[in-house]
Amino acid sequence: MNIDRVFTIVLLLCSTVFVSACSSTGNMASESTANVSTTKSDAALEAEFWAKIQAAKMTFVQADVDFMTGMIGHHAQALIMSEMAPKNGAGSEVQILTSRIINAQKDEIATMQNWLKERGREAPQVHIDGTTLMVHGGGDHAMQMPGMLTQEQLEELNAAKGVDYDRLFLTYMIQHHQGAVSMVKELFSHDGAGQEETSFKLANDIQVDQITEIARMELMLKALSETN
Repeated sequence: MNIDRVFTIVLLLCSTVFVSACSSTGNMASESTANVSTTKSDAALEAEFWAKIQAAKMTFVQADVDFMTGMIGHHAQALIMSEMAPKNGAGSEVQILTSRIINAQKDEIATMQNWLKERGREAPQVHIDGTTLMVHGGGDHAMQMPGMLTQEQLEELNAAKGVDYDRLFLTYMIQHHQGAVSMVKELFSHDGAGQEETSFKLANDIQVDQITEIARMELMLKALSETN
């Protein structure tokens, strides 16, 4: 094989390697660009998703705000009534019921306060001193809800002991729960109210839980009447 032929073959081999390397580099560049494009697309989709979530939170009407504001004060009074149970010598069934009411309604008060804050609305703050309930923020609306006890009724309940407390507590809490159920019905009677996920779930849970507890308390009250 002469020198010229060897030189030609070497040139051809080098050219092949160079073209292959360029092709590989080009493919890598294309894949890199595609990955960047995909990343940008994912980021855009994620931003769009969170924007929709935020927009959904803003889907509320004044009736939703009024419901949350009023129910905070309503729940707070239920805490006063229920927290009397241990010191007033309530029976075991009533103490179990009051513990459940306290746990559930404290959580719901916090949920409603956060809901209002997230939407730029004033969230009433609750302060309890014995039988006295103070709700700061939300105006008188927070204290004028259906089913609420008068201060005289609260004092009467606070003075009752043992079975007398049980009987009076059940009677007054049935009244109180019925008021809460009517508040939920009032909420859903307004166009556009209760459409946002949190407000709908909260209102629905309150309605279901309190209707169930009303039925339970009526049976407990009947049992007390039959044994005493």
